[in-house]
Amino acid sequence: MMHVYPIFLNDLAGRRCVVVGGGHEAERKAQGLLDAGAAVTLIGPEGTPTLRRWAASGRITWIARGYRPGDLRDAFLVIVSEADPDAAEALWQEAQAEKALINTMDDVPRCTFVAGSVVRRGPLVVSISTSGCAPALAVRLRQRLEQIFDPDYASFLEMLGSLRPAMAARFPDFEERRRRWYALVDAVLPDVLRAGDLAAARRRVEDIIGATVPAAAGT
Repeated sequence: MMHVYPIFLNDLAGRRCVVVGGGHEAERKAQGLLDAGAAVTLIGPEGTPTLRRWAASGRITWIARGYRPGDLRDAFLVIVSEADPDAAEALWQEAQAEKALINTMDDVPRCTFVAGSVVRRGPLVVSISTSGCAPALAVRLRQRLEQIFDPDYASFLEMLGSLRPAMAARFPDFEERRRRWYALVDAVLPDVLRAGDLAAARRRVEDIIGATVPAAAGT
């Protein structure tokens, strides 16, 4: 069993991230990296229609052939999305030499990180790992959490995020500010937002943090 240390990567903007492969899994990995602002290079002789379109528009760089030594130069992160026994060890060794993070599909010994099964609701990101024991269980857990965390959580988090500057100004004492934050979360604002009642959401916020703050929240 792997012993994993869970983290979320940020500040990928402009960093060279390499995806090896060209199928739908490569497309999914490339999409996630593009969403994070990475400079994505795809290496593979074939590509899905979407990957081809991204390459034609300049959204990604496509090296339309199999991997060759030197392809990982200056890479920050590498994802090998298709099993390739002939290239696996060379990819691993070059990633190590470049000090790049690498994930190789179904090849845990050649991974320095693993990607969990992810639920996304706007700013909310929940990642699930079974430490390599049962990836299928991670998928089933993700499907359950997708039902619990419906899209209204995105609106809820966007509201909370927009409140941060005003909350810091209005409640400079950290303990008082923390108490107000927990009160906001425990007020179950997603239930109000789910009903589409933004006026009720504003009133609930005003009850907890005062009438002058919600204007910053866009409610």
